[in-house]
Amino acid sequence: MRRLRSAHVMACVAGLAVTASSCTSGSGSAGDPVSAAPAAVAASGGGGELQSAYESTVKEVLPSVVQITTDQELGSGVVYDDKGDIVTNAHVIGNATAFQVSLATGGSPLAAKLVSSFPANDLAVIRLDSPPKGLKPARFGDSSKVAVGQIVLAMGNPLGLSSSVTQGIVSATDRTVSESASGGGTGATIPDMVQTSAAINPGNSGGALVNLDNQVIGIPTLAATDPQLGSGAAPGIGFAIPASAVKRIADQIIKNGKVTDSGRAALGVTVRGVVGPDQQPAGVAIVSVTKGGAAAKAGLESGDVITKLGGTTVTTVQSLTAALAELEPGRKVKVTYDRDGSTKTAEVTLSSLDQ
Repeated sequence: MRRLRSAHVMACVAGLAVTASSCTSGSGSAGDPVSAAPAAVAASGGGGELQSAYESTVKEVLPSVVQITTDQELGSGVVYDDKGDIVTNAHVIGNATAFQVSLATGGSPLAAKLVSSFPANDLAVIRLDSPPKGLKPARFGDSSKVAVGQIVLAMGNPLGLSSSVTQGIVSATDRTVSESASGGGTGATIPDMVQTSAAINPGNSGGALVNLDNQVIGIPTLAATDPQLGSGAAPGIGFAIPASAVKRIADQIIKNGKVTDSGRAALGVTVRGVVGPDQQPAGVAIVSVTKGGAAAKAGLESGDVITKLGGTTVTTVQSLTAALAELEPGRKVKVTYDRDGSTKTAEVTLSSLDQ
């Protein structure tokens, strides 16, 4: 198997910083599919019913999960409709525009092309050149009904092991995770992510996080690593983009060829980090302002250094992005900034983060 490639992220969870990696594997294949089931539950009186539920969900949903291969990467995808549209992570496809797609039901790999990618939410849609008969779209669930403790299965192609299934629970919801732009990552900050204990490994990216009602509730995207262990994995901490965001972005890409309303807030600026006299992060400097954008309308200019967004202190580009991820377009927010040594404020009506 070829050496794996991964992207590192910083996830802001309950005030603690944990490093995570996007789950894209180097191209390759090996061995038999791997699945996991709780032995303790299986041994109890209700184990038979639970096992049957697992088997039923795998039988129903796994045919909708595909393997996507580029010249350099291997990841997963989910069949979105019977026209051959497949949703996956933007970091799975990278800069590629043509792909080989292997169905869980077998057969020769199918050719596919890029429809569009939206790195800001780490999502993309590709389309099969010749969709086969019997292509089975997945059913996407209601993100508002995802609950902590809910049993979930992660389906994908970790480490090139095609059509693999792992199990766990929903560990938390509404996590905001920031991905590094290095090592193959998109640099996205993604809000409302579902945290799961189901094993998420390189190659799982773009696959399916599924409930026992046979619904996809998220797209597995990131797995945490423990910074104290270097690149060592932090078991049982994975993150999936919620189904609501997946549907919102995918529907627009399929209809318009691009994202026109992300539901994500933006200032309409290009920024870079700055440091203070103590060489510590001290804000973000505006490099350029989008003409007619939110910041421009509020009077912000190139050279201004943003230090607060609403009540959130801004010290780095990542902290600004994370703060914006918690807000919605149209929201009015006070921006505190330094200009020529003076501290100023401006009320900004946030715009939308679109392509």
